[in-house]
Amino acid sequence: MQYDVITIGGATEDIIFYTKEGILIDNKQNLTKQKLLAFEYGAKIKIDKTFFGFGGGGANTAVSFSRFGFKTAVLTAIGDDDRGQKIINNFEKQKVDVSLIQKIKKVESSFSFILAGLDNEHIVFSSRTVNDKLQITNNKLQIIKNANFIYLTSLSGEWPEALSKFFSLKNIKIVWNPGHRQILAGVDKIGKYLAKTAVLIINKDEAIELVMSDKKYKNQDKLFFMKINNLLSVLCGYGPQIVLITNDEHGASAFDTQKFYFQPSIKLKKIVNTIGVGDAFGSAFMVGLKLYNNDIEKALYLGAKNAASVITQPGAQNGLITK
Repeated sequence: MQYDVITIGGATEDIIFYTKEGILIDNKQNLTKQKLLAFEYGAKIKIDKTFFGFGGGGANTAVSFSRFGFKTAVLTAIGDDDRGQKIINNFEKQKVDVSLIQKIKKVESSFSFILAGLDNEHIVFSSRTVNDKLQITNNKLQIIKNANFIYLTSLSGEWPEALSKFFSLKNIKIVWNPGHRQILAGVDKIGKYLAKTAVLIINKDEAIELVMSDKKYKNQDKLFFMKINNLLSVLCGYGPQIVLITNDEHGASAFDTQKFYFQPSIKLKKIVNTIGVGDAFGSAFMVGLKLYNNDIEKALYLGAKNAASVITQPGAQNGLITK
């Protein structure tokens, strides 16, 4: 079977709890950790409400693409347990093909505890041991290479080997939203893959961290890294055809080596959730490029619409636009 898109990455069951008791700390002296959320040491914290849902970069983007009518499969790993079955049931409900999912025995499925505090900003505590067990077999690579494109999100375990396999595929378009481990590895380790990336999708903190890892920019002042267009230019210089940087409520920016683009965030009276917003934006941006014949401005607006829709509902997937 040929797919419009195959997403690759994590799939989790999420437990989200909301509290107003956290203290937001301004930490602007640290470029990549500008806000901190603190609680009294040893205190008992009141939970105002709790919500159960599903998340993970591979899962969120798969559901998003499927809701836009794309024939979608997801490559991820789950445990042979009740949580894993819930994750599969959710995919099937969302019309995402589950034939590429690996079920790993004696390892529990991934889950996240998500703390939502002031202004519904959040911190994620995740257990993703099963993701380390994901195997990229030759049979799966044969299926992957026939997709119109793959949307690659966070990888763990033997991720350098996995990246090597994905980026060795011929004539396949790769959209890459690198995970924390890939960002920490820096340009020296992942630069050769950036050169083969069609679209790089990243948030501002990740962009700063990745550019700062390049020795050529180690002596730049903070102002250089705070300017989005500088980050876009540097990242595009590594090889991607398009770079998209999301920046929370400040909107999103893109660069295609020729022109800079900016899309402000869509203002809402009430924000319920900020979980999965980046996945919503990135996936809808790719849908927009397909629907609007690579019109980046229109694609950015569709990304902003999907992100704004997710913000109105609890959880990473409930608010995703349905075609």
